[in-house]
Amino acid sequence: MINKKKHSKNKDQENKWEERVVQVRRVTKVVKGGKKLSFRAILVVGDERGQVGVGIGKASDVIGAVKKAVTDAKKNLINIPLTKFNSIPHPVHGISGAAKVIMRPSSQGSGVIAGGSVRTVLELAGVKNILAKQLGSSNPLNNARAALDALANLKTFSQVADERDVSLESLFT
Repeated sequence: MINKKKHSKNKDQENKWEERVVQVRRVTKVVKGGKKLSFRAILVVGDERGQVGVGIGKASDVIGAVKKAVTDAKKNLINIPLTKFNSIPHPVHGISGAAKVIMRPSSQGSGVIAGGSVRTVLELAGVKNILAKQLGSSNPLNNARAALDALANLKTFSQVADERDVSLESLFT
């Protein structure tokens, strides 16, 4: 009976992560005997409460690649500050390779206005009201990493006040 309770707790901790596959691509490597096939999976993991990560995995089968991508994404988790309306505190931009992402907070009820892998990253991070635009590259991996870069650069008002050594009230005056 006690073991069942412990097992259910572990299950709850594992199930809090939601996973979404962004892309599965078949890649080939030319070797001496011919072409060797393998798969690359790009995956986003998040808890919809401010934690999100992007990972990639390569294996000879799709299931193995997805499993490797999940472990890679959990290694690269970041925490993001969310406002009470489930938006971001201020406008921000992120860069990864040639991909650029611009994000702006949006009013309550507007939803997630973003495309491609950036939308997946924002939804799994728990952001409900945001405007985002991809610029430059259309590569899903670089766009997801650019979105993660932008979210990693977010700061709360109290963090900014601490960095500047001023009180929180003096920021608004």
